[in-house]
Amino acid sequence: MSQARIERVVTRGTFTLDGETFDVDNNVWLVGDDEEVLVVDAAHDARTIHAAVAGRRVTAIVCTHAHDDHIDAAPALSALTGAPVLLHPDDHELWSLTHPARKPDGELTDGRVLRVAGIALHVLHTPGHTWGSCCLHAPSLTAVLTGDTLFHGGPGATGRSYSDRPAIEASIRARLLTLPGDTVVHTGHGQDTTIAAERSTVPASPAPLSDPAP
Repeated sequence: MSQARIERVVTRGTFTLDGETFDVDNNVWLVGDDEEVLVVDAAHDARTIHAAVAGRRVTAIVCTHAHDDHIDAAPALSALTGAPVLLHPDDHELWSLTHPARKPDGELTDGRVLRVAGIALHVLHTPGHTWGSCCLHAPSLTAVLTGDTLFHGGPGATGRSYSDRPAIEASIRARLLTLPGDTVVHTGHGQDTTIAAERSTVPASPAPLSDPAP
């Protein structure tokens, strides 16, 4: 029986939003074994990702969020593999900016469990970077795939359309920093980190305002 694992494929392209375009390298993650995999964030180059799949059955193409650099290759990869594209419904409007004529095939929902090669991936809805941003927690692999919600060095970017800084910080505190400290964080761009390493990079929750004295 082959060993379950997480593999990284790096693809290069652009990210465009709010009238600006940037060159970016993206991490595409393959979660599975020698027989089947689930693809997380089909970025830029469907054929390169398909080559890395290497003939294995693709059970799903999961989009952690709908920024164009994370979904631009999803329909083409779906056509190559027959796998459904999954996205949280709160990001459907953002998805339509890139793929107006092609909808996702299914929905990610908080608490849903996706299974591949004996691995359970727990969907965590973590709004803030976008309203539909999700992370995938794989307890058996001591790993979480965070898209652009949490990076080495702290929270993902906000300040653009469909994002909110207090929301992303609240999501990270409630849904990610509560995971075991040795959980490896596989990010949408750049290097891995751990939950323990990022606990000091996310601001503490602001204290609630006290009621005025009577």
